[in-house]
Formats: sequence, C-alpha cells, structure tokens
Amino acid sequence: MIVPRTRLMFWVAVIVLPFALLAAVAPGSAAISLLLIGGFLLVAIIDAIGGRQRLGGIGVELPATIRMSKDREAKIEMRIFNPGQQKTNLRLALAWPRELKPKDEEVDAALPANSEWSRIILPCTPLRRGRYHLKLAFVESGSPFGLWAARKAVPVQSEIRIYPNLLPERKNLASLFLNRGTFGIHAQRQIGKGREFEKLREYVPGDGYDEIHWKATARRGRPITKVFQIEKTQEVYVIVDASRLSARKPEVDSNSETTVLERFITASLVLGLAAEQQGDLFGLLTFSDRVEKFVRAKNGQAHYNACRDALYTLQPRIVTPDFDELCTFIRLRLRRRALLVFLTALDDPAIAENFVRNMDLIRRQHVVLVNMVRPPGVQPIFAGKDVTELDDLYRHLGGHLQWHNLRELQTVLQRRGVRFSLLDNEGLSAELVSQYMSVKQRQLL
Repeated sequence: MIVPRTRLMFWVAVIVLPFALLAAVAPGSAAISLLLIGGFLLVAIIDAIGGRQRLGGIGVELPATIRMSKDREAKIEMRIFNPGQQKTNLRLALAWPRELKPKDEEVDAALPANSEWSRIILPCTPLRRGRYHLKLAFVESGSPFGLWAARKAVPVQSEIRIYPNLLPERKNLASLFLNRGTFGIHAQRQIGKGREFEKLREYVPGDGYDEIHWKATARRGRPITKVFQIEKTQEVYVIVDASRLSARKPEVDSNSETTVLERFITASLVLGLAAEQQGDLFGLLTFSDRVEKFVRAKNGQAHYNACRDALYTLQPRIVTPDFDELCTFIRLRLRRRALLVFLTALDDPAIAENFVRNMDLIRRQHVVLVNMVRPPGVQPIFAGKDVTELDDLYRHLGGHLQWHNLRELQTVLQRRGVRFSLLDNEGLSAELVSQYMSVKQRQLL
C-alpha cells in the first residue's frame, strides 16, 4: 500500500498547480509547463516504485508465548528481518488487544546496514487477566525521495498470557517467603504424635492402651505398641467458585474491574506458594454449575505453573453453582484425607441451604474450611458509619440482616465440623495462609 506524504503535497503545490495555472493563462508556455509537470509525475512514479521495493522481504517475528503479570509493566521483543541488509528507517505498530496498554502506539526503528536481523523492545502494561493473541504487525517505510510512504501488514503469531499479579500479596506476606537465617515462616513444629503409621515395637511402660496393636500382641504373645510419625506431605485443595456471585465487586463504588473471582484466584495462588514452602501437595478445583477444572495435588515448580495456567483464563459464569455435582465429584475422586479450602459466596439463602446439605458427603472424610469475601455493607448495625439520611438507615438494616443470616450459617456449619469465615477483601490471602498454618500445626489432617 502506497500513501502520499506531506512532501509530495508540498511539491504538488509548488510545481503542478502553478505551471498548470500558467499553461491556462499563457498558452505559449503550455508545452514547457506540461513538460515540467510530466517530469515531476515521472519522478513521483519512480519514487513510489522504489518505496514499495524497500519493504520487499521485510518480516516481523514475535515470541510464540509471552507471559506477563496484570498491572505490571512488561516488554515484548520484536525481531525484524531485513534480507537486503540496507540501512532503512521504519515505523512499526502492532494490532494491540484492548487488554494491553502500550507505552507508544507506534515506534520508529533504524535498521542498520549489513545486519539481517534487528531487535526492538515494546513496553506495555497488561490491564486484564487472560489469554490474548497478537496476529498483525504494521510496517511503514519512506520512499527514496520521501514523497510516499509504503505500508504493509505482516502476519505474526504470538500468544500473550496475563497472569494475576501476586506482588502486592507477597509484600503483605513477605515473612512467609523469606528463607534467610532465623527469619520467615519455615516448616512448622507440629503438636502431637502424628497419624501416619511407621512401625511396631515392644511395649514400654507408659504406653497408652490405644497405642497397643492387639492383633500383633495376640500373635507374638507379648504386648506390641504402634509407633506413628508426623505426616510429611499432606494434600491441600483450593476449591474456587466461578459462578454468578463471584462476578460481583468486593467493594462499594469501586471503579476498578476487580471482581470477587479475581481475589479468589490471587488468594489461591498465594496459598499454593505457602503449601510449596511447607512441603505439602497443592491441588486445585474450579466449578460453577459443573466442575470446570481439576488439578490433582502435587508439588514442584512445574505443577505450580500448571495450576497458574488453569486459573489465569478463568472467568465468572452467570449461573447458579451446583454443589450436588461438586461434592459427588470430590467424594469419588479424592480418596485420601485432605484439607479442602472453599472460596465461595453463601449470602444467597438457596445456595447456602444447598451447600449445607451437600457438606454431609465430604465433611467426615476431609477437613473443610469455607471462606467468603464480606459483601459490601454486611456488618452489625452499629459497626458502620453514622446514619445521615433515611436511605442510610435502610441500607444498614439490610446489611445487618445479611450479617445475622451468615452468623446463623456459621453456627450450622460449625455443628457439622465445617469452619466458616467471613473475610475482608484486603486480608483474604493472609487469612487463608493463617488458617492453613493453624490446621497444619494442630494436625487436624
């Protein structure tokens, strides 16, 4: 594609228009005027051809996969192929998705002579978590005389993966990830003798009757005691609700696009880092009206990356969660006793009733913790700001009724051995890690 530049417009105004006007006013100078105009047009055509040839063979390459973190500046490396190895000035642009904010929409690049490949860096800031693609790059080069601009679109194939930004959460939990000297949270000392069978030994005075292995005692004819050890690796599963209630904003009048699901995903990954630090196995399960994704508990950096890849494209679905299918799936697939950390919303009475009914399927086999982000305005009536208008009074009363219903739900779940917590948005990750460390230290698994 060839487009005129400002210099062409200037010379048209200087040469073509005056001599065309002169030929019309003075017929005797028409031949000279037409000769000059024709010469200028010939030069313009030759320049246009030269401009198209400058872009011949120019290619653009991007990395096949680019990983970024939301709201953190990233850089995209663009490689430019120049087969002619001639010094060329280019103007480059990409077909940016709306979820990426480039520092500059267009960049200028000077390709050096005697170099087949050149490299430029394009800074940008990702605005939203998810998977996106770059499919087109646009290249523009000036013609030899600068009268024209030659442009072409170059197809590229690059996948951009924008992950949640864990940096603010890790700053709040810096002590968890420190591993120097006596600082930081290391493998915790656990209370008790453990649940995992290790070996049999001769009875020693002081051993409890519950520690005697009666079958071995009967076979050997003398008292034999069971020896247990602390469980070295335990399974921790985070169960993320991606149904309609997770699409809400966690704060009133928030201008950001952060939803409750965004906070769930960030907290899940932080808890995964904590489990990795403690040497436990971390797994993941997401659901809405069906089970979306399931990653069985393992450890290691490759497994953590797999969990992150399973979460970064997760988006809320405007459906009601199906706890019947979820708990049946857990009952069938998770045979080993594990810590199940639910991240959901139970302020809808029908959803809460369904949840309580289905907890009987899994609560006896697993340790269940249920966590919910406090909805805006849900608090005791005298805990908020002063009432200045009549609408404030009704709003506070509505928030108090919701808070009261959630307290009753907490009591019902507690009777079933399920711990329910209503957490603030800012402290969600810290509270999850604190709950996990408490369960691990008390050997509830």
